Amino acid sequence: MRPSLIARQWAYHAGPSRFGTYPILLASSAMTSYPDPLPVPAHIPRPDYVPANFFTAPWGEHDMPDMDQDQAANGEKIEFGSEGEQAIRKVCKDAAWILKKVSKIVKPGVTTSQLDEAIHKMIIERGAYPAPLGYSFFPRSCTTSVNNVIVHGIPDDRPLHPQDIINLDLTLFKGGYYGDTSATFVLPDTDKPGRDLVSATEEALDIGIRLCKPGVRYNEIGKAIEDFASRHGFSVNTQVSGHGIGKRFHQPPWIFHGRNTEPGKMEPGDCFTIEPCLVQGSDSKGDMWDDGWTLASNTGARTAQFEHQVLVTPDGFEILT
Repeated sequence: MRPSLIARQWAYHAGPSRFGTYPILLASSAMTSYPDPLPVPAHIPRPDYVPANFFTAPWGEHDMPDMDQDQAANGEKIEFGSEGEQAIRKVCKDAAWILKKVSKIVKPGVTTSQLDEAIHKMIIERGAYPAPLGYSFFPRSCTTSVNNVIVHGIPDDRPLHPQDIINLDLTLFKGGYYGDTSATFVLPDTDKPGRDLVSATEEALDIGIRLCKPGVRYNEIGKAIEDFASRHGFSVNTQVSGHGIGKRFHQPPWIFHGRNTEPGKMEPGDCFTIEPCLVQGSDSKGDMWDDGWTLASNTGARTAQFEHQVLVTPDGFEILT
């Protein structure tokens, strides 16, 4: 058996005052051992990348996953009017519903592990698999990125602080398709700079989505988002990107949120995520923690992220999540 998640004492480490009043998470807080993954009923289909012994083997002794199963050389389009279209709409609707439900329990004192458990429970109750669980050995069912963590924070026993902002990123696998969405939430005592960051990031996502229609170059999304962020005093992290999604978790096209030269134009049936990460200040880069997942800002600045899954239609776009 793997160790239980044992509560630790979490000291308040103040973030850089030039960015506001909030606590930062330190790399030294990275988890070094993990509890057993939350169980998934055997009747729920699992993605091919989940090791066969993921739920039974001691940590570090899992079979190597076949990550090629999650990489496609070319993005597969959604065929309008097909069973596949119905399936992807369903799983995206479920993802959006769960994100809305869990937002109601994002409160001071609640731990990110408790949020993960709530999300896990809702996902399996809907007959879906929590796609992050077992993806490249990821140990939990969602990611929880707080304050200076840009992406891929691992849920743990840290209670949410009244000054926090937190991104919840969840993906479901159901009916052979994936539904992926995320949002950043503010806690009651979040200061104005933090609220401004969150508001601007949500608007940046909206700006990127509104560009979507057949014939538009994918790199126009990044240009528009970076220009908007710069005008509002924020920078865009370019270490992570949006991605095509459908029968695979990640596939082309790759959606970069800053200026880029990625080729390709949108076509009807293209399905992908747009998920910009905005960072306070001009240095958007992050460092990876020793856990191999958590990416935190170099400067201790806060970051925010919003994500929707978008389907390009013959005359525009549709937000599936």
